[in-house]
Amino acid sequence: MRRLLGPILLTLGLTASATLVGCSVDDTPRGAIAAAAASARKIDLTRFDTAAEWQSGNGAGTAVDDGRLVLDAPIGTRSANGRTYDLARWTSPWVAPGFSYTELIASWSAKTPKNSWIEVQVRGRSGADGGRRTTWDVLGRWAAGDQHVQRSTESGQSDDGTSVAVDTWRTTGLPSYQLRVVLLRRTGSGARPSLDLVTAMSSQLPSSAGATSKPGVARGIVLPVPRYSQMVHTGHYPAWGGGGEAWCSPTSTSMVLGYYNALPKPKRYRWVPSGHTDPWVDYAARMTFDHAYDGTGNWPFNTAYAAPRAGKAFVTRLRSLREAERFIAAGIPLVVSVAFGAGELSGAPISASNGHLLVIAGFRKGGRVVVNDPASSTRKGVRRSYRRDEFEKVWLEASGGLAYVIHDDAHPLPSGTHTNW
Repeated sequence: MRRLLGPILLTLGLTASATLVGCSVDDTPRGAIAAAAASARKIDLTRFDTAAEWQSGNGAGTAVDDGRLVLDAPIGTRSANGRTYDLARWTSPWVAPGFSYTELIASWSAKTPKNSWIEVQVRGRSGADGGRRTTWDVLGRWAAGDQHVQRSTESGQSDDGTSVAVDTWRTTGLPSYQLRVVLLRRTGSGARPSLDLVTAMSSQLPSSAGATSKPGVARGIVLPVPRYSQMVHTGHYPAWGGGGEAWCSPTSTSMVLGYYNALPKPKRYRWVPSGHTDPWVDYAARMTFDHAYDGTGNWPFNTAYAAPRAGKAFVTRLRSLREAERFIAAGIPLVVSVAFGAGELSGAPISASNGHLLVIAGFRKGGRVVVNDPASSTRKGVRRSYRRDEFEKVWLEASGGLAYVIHDDAHPLPSGTHTNW
């Protein structure tokens, strides 16, 4: 860690011969992660979450209050949704991860009271210490609720050799970048949107998973993560994806929040009809829905939903299941993104998926991966055990080892040498 420098195709009655689609936002062709040496998995996570780290950047109309970055004295206004908003900005220092990164994913934890919201932006430059700068690209417009502002991303923005694919910023290879956060509130409201955490995960990855990792520190540890099925929600709320095969991400995120006893209070989802199984999943789907992408699989939108409930949450990539084991040993389950074809993941509740989120809950003594796979049609079938070699391959080659890290104060991040958390 460096601190400064789908469409819905399935219906009720999903069977093991079905193919899951549209659950994850990653539209990279499988096996087409940025080319690099097969043995090198370059990943760096930079985080800003302390007073000193916020103060290392340049604030304009912001202040630091009890470790949070807050909108303090607006510096201008912006028109959006037919309304006028006051705004303030915070810009990070230039960050050089130490390699030429080809992808960057930002994540954040924010509070947006009343009619307020945030916008997260990124730009790069051609040299670590100078050079040509790209334009600012928008990575997300986000609010905790949806009464006033619709959460959205802006894919494309490919005017200068960089582009946005929903939640991922792609480059042809740049050595440094800068984040900018705009905090906005309805003019005259007095609301104080604030941020507890902003991270940026940059990476340059090989296309191949390489050799299967050996079992490590979490052999025989299985965490008591509750089991929820996304498929019991098939047909729920078409405005937010329609449940079922589209809701793997909010269902997985909800399982981890359930593990921490951090699910939303019943009053939050009282609009869900009585008798709906696991109504907090319906709520999570609504509160993670990306209205531009038209889905609930936006990675940082899910961690932004989870963060204020559990404590901290961010998106990163891990290099192997050995690194994942360090989190399980620390008591931290992981939501991870996989994709696989027929015969590539033995024992899965579906035959294939072009993008799917599930929870790593632990490991068997022999190294098999224990998961909570929400694609099962029942709660009982959610708990699965997958072959280590198969699982590591479909995880690393499909998403580059992407993971949601969600944890509370009782479960600090694993200590020791690392650059990606």
